[in-house]
Amino acid sequence: MYKERSFIDYLQEIRIRIIRIVLAVVLVTILCMTLTINMFDFNGYKIPFPYPDPSNNIAIQVIITMKENLLPENVTLIQVAPGQAFFAQIYVAVILGIIMAMPFIVREFVAFIGPGLYQHEKATVKKVTIYAIGLFAIGSLFSYFIVVPYILEFLYIYGESIGISTFFEITEFIPFVMHLLIAFGLSYQLPIIMWATTVSEMVEPRFWRNNLRYFIIIIAIFSAIITPDGSGVTMWFIAGPMLLLYVLGILLIERKIKRVSPKLA
Repeated sequence: MYKERSFIDYLQEIRIRIIRIVLAVVLVTILCMTLTINMFDFNGYKIPFPYPDPSNNIAIQVIITMKENLLPENVTLIQVAPGQAFFAQIYVAVILGIIMAMPFIVREFVAFIGPGLYQHEKATVKKVTIYAIGLFAIGSLFSYFIVVPYILEFLYIYGESIGISTFFEITEFIPFVMHLLIAFGLSYQLPIIMWATTVSEMVEPRFWRNNLRYFIIIIAIFSAIITPDGSGVTMWFIAGPMLLLYVLGILLIERKIKRVSPKLA
């Protein structure tokens, strides 16, 4: 039989779970700063194998990959003060720690709210979590392979046109890329937010279709704010997919809401 807990018990559980999450992120961060991953040939198969090598750790490998894939050929990545490259490694390692520890973070969150949910609600939370992680990954990958290279090429094309050398400081390059990846990943959560607010009865199902024209303006403003250039072109790399996701969210809600919660129809 379920035993009702006091407010102090809830606070104690939150504290314990936060400590677990922090320890998990710190552990993965340390591993990213101390381990390297190389591909070994095993009977013709390439197998990734991690082993200790702080001088060529996972964070450094990620930075090198980003530098090779994202920077235009005429742009040089530099550090202008001692320690900038090291702090960039720490920044990347922390972000990787959060990302790689996300399954554990989600598990702790679901375990905390689980006692207050029915069985079908627990299944719904797990399903929504999988969708949310998938949409975040899609948004981040789209940003990495399409948006960031285009923005960097656009911003530095003027330097090439007048024949000057172009440099990008590493402590600006890494946050610039990471912020765009995170912004795209979060913006792709729009259908999940729409569905959750509708199912929780915060808004009616027809709210999204009736206010489409207002959300077009909101999405355009949001896209203009988080893009670094004023060309009016790169913002549509964010606004376009978000508008598509908004329409897909409307279709999802209108198709599924009657089955999930008939009284909302």
